[in-house]
Amino acid sequence: MSRIGKKPISIPEGVIATVEGQLVKARSVRGELAFVVNDKVVVELKNDFITVAPRDQSKNAHSKWGMSRTMIENIIQGVKNGFEKKLEINGVGYRAAIQGKDLQLSLGFSHEVIYQVPSGLTVSVPKPTEIIIAGIDLQQIGQVAAEIRGFRVPEPYKGKGIRYAGERVIRKEGKKK
Repeated sequence: MSRIGKKPISIPEGVIATVEGQLVKARSVRGELAFVVNDKVVVELKNDFITVAPRDQSKNAHSKWGMSRTMIENIIQGVKNGFEKKLEINGVGYRAAIQGKDLQLSLGFSHEVIYQVPSGLTVSVPKPTEIIIAGIDLQQIGQVAAEIRGFRVPEPYKGKGIRYAGERVIRKEGKKK
């Protein structure tokens, strides 16, 4: 049994949620998100609560149950409050800047890395070594953060590169004479 899947999802004030078959939509002043639930799961809207249940007792239905509930909760929380992810840049001469709508990164390459920010997300650079990605779609924020981090993954000897805020990089010991 899914402990997460059993919990009903409450719909906060200011959010309008609709369930049409397997399509769940959430809308507020921040924007609108939708999620198509797997056919193995039943979704119902009752009295400002969305409940999720497996259609049958198969292992496949149970595996989709908790994930579906979490995805629905994420779209409701996203349109209500939004999400943000922080990245930190470590390294001498490594920095970030906003150039119009694009993110410009200096990461020790012979050229600047220009990243075009997708629509629906906002990227800000409060300090040259800090990047904040914000928006309503948690999956899209995570994807963009992973793509930016992928330009220069933290290396284990000096720790130089782009890392998530709070990420711990395991350091290796260098050569000994």
